[in-house]
Amino acid sequence: MARTGTLVSQVSENLRSALAAGQYAAGSKLPPESELSSSFGVSRPTVRAALRELETLGLVKTEHGVGTFVVEQPAVRTGLERLDSITESIRATGREPGMVYASRLIRPVLPEEAAKMEVTGDTEVLELRRTILADGEVLAYSYDLMPVRLLPKDFRLDEVDGSIFGFLRERVGRQPATAVAEVHAVASNHVGWGNEAATHNLFLLLNQIHHDATGELLLYSRTYFIEGRYTFSLVRGV
Repeated sequence: MARTGTLVSQVSENLRSALAAGQYAAGSKLPPESELSSSFGVSRPTVRAALRELETLGLVKTEHGVGTFVVEQPAVRTGLERLDSITESIRATGREPGMVYASRLIRPVLPEEAAKMEVTGDTEVLELRRTILADGEVLAYSYDLMPVRLLPKDFRLDEVDGSIFGFLRERVGRQPATAVAEVHAVASNHVGWGNEAATHNLFLLLNQIHHDATGELLLYSRTYFIEGRYTFSLVRGV
């Protein structure tokens, strides 16, 4: 039994090394169990057990009757406990952040938004829709609302470009200090825009209300992160 366990670990480690080296691209299909069994000189049950280990780690996914496929790994990992701008969290991983604004407009707040933001129904908001990228790869689609009363009198819609946190600091003179966040899994074919939107339907929604140090509302954001491209971690303790 110990020998079998050791063989499983060896095969698992060898496959992990191959994945890390890029021998198998994200989304590609691994060789069949019979071929891997012959390659590693072990039985098919040993290969099957090693693949189960990799699946538990989120490195591969087995579709019964079809094969085992390499799972796309997150482009960005960040701690959920830190209130960083998305731009900075991307840059911290060594990748180049990018923002493409799909729309900027001023409109009345909708009833469900007013309830979430705890503002009156006649409040006007600046609505922003943006695509968030890392090294040109789409990571997320974000819907952001900012109360118009915060904006300077000489504000122009095209001023908001790049980081919203940066805009708040530089033009509004406010800094997000706290955020109440909710995280939801979302399956939808109606999130996002642009050429790539139709290719994604699984998202991690980060629903956030941002306030400054005085408790004043600054921003309501609904950011849909494409499953597998942006991962949050949370450090927990006793």
